[in-house]
Amino acid sequence: MRGISSYDSSSISMLFSSLGSSNSGSDLLGINYSDYNSIKSGAYGKLMRSYYALESGDGSSKTSAKDAVRKTSTALSRDSSRTLAGIEEAATDLTDTAKSLYSRKSNSVFSKDSKGNYNTDKIYDTVSDFVENYNSLLSAAGKSDTTRIQNAVDSMTNTTKMNEDALKKIGITIDSKNGTLGINEDTFKSADMSDVKTLFNGTGSFAYGVATQSSMIDSYAQSEASKSNTYGASGKYNYNYNSGNIFYDSF
Repeated sequence: MRGISSYDSSSISMLFSSLGSSNSGSDLLGINYSDYNSIKSGAYGKLMRSYYALESGDGSSKTSAKDAVRKTSTALSRDSSRTLAGIEEAATDLTDTAKSLYSRKSNSVFSKDSKGNYNTDKIYDTVSDFVENYNSLLSAAGKSDTTRIQNAVDSMTNTTKMNEDALKKIGITIDSKNGTLGINEDTFKSADMSDVKTLFNGTGSFAYGVATQSSMIDSYAQSEASKSNTYGASGKYNYNYNSGNIFYDSF
């Protein structure tokens, strides 16, 4: 393995010429400003880039130097923190909307009024939110490279396909290209609300199945995000800390 020793004496002398000088100024905290200026000018950075390039067997490429540092970095999620945060938010929204549909509490969406009628507008609005949140999750999760998340999304879309005929009957269609849902208001509101209730209400319903799978997607995204964490400069908790990337972004 080659290291700093491969440099000749004149190169080393030039890089560190200011260090240890008797004329170098320093303050009460013991900061040597000549040393600081050498660091700020990038001399150390240039040396470290060359050093890691030699470690990787290629002294001519900055990319090779990056790769050498990344080999020592901690294992990270395949997805960025932004991608995972988007998936978590979309999954939570879909889970919450699905829960409001499959709930059988006295104040549920499918509760009847004193005359025994369903509130069709309320049901339509909630199902429309479900459709919108379902599509948002597909969009957010489509950016993921994590196998567990991809598999959970596939499971969710397969559940939807299994209910395609029942959904179509009440005005909800599945896009054959991207799997997103569409809802026709007129068809939905003219449908038998008992059929809608059968599809969306209760623990054995379509909505319950989607809620279970979106909850799993949320859990997987959180698990991926927690693989490597740190506090950022702003004091906020950031995911996916990569020391190699931060090092090279400095030069």
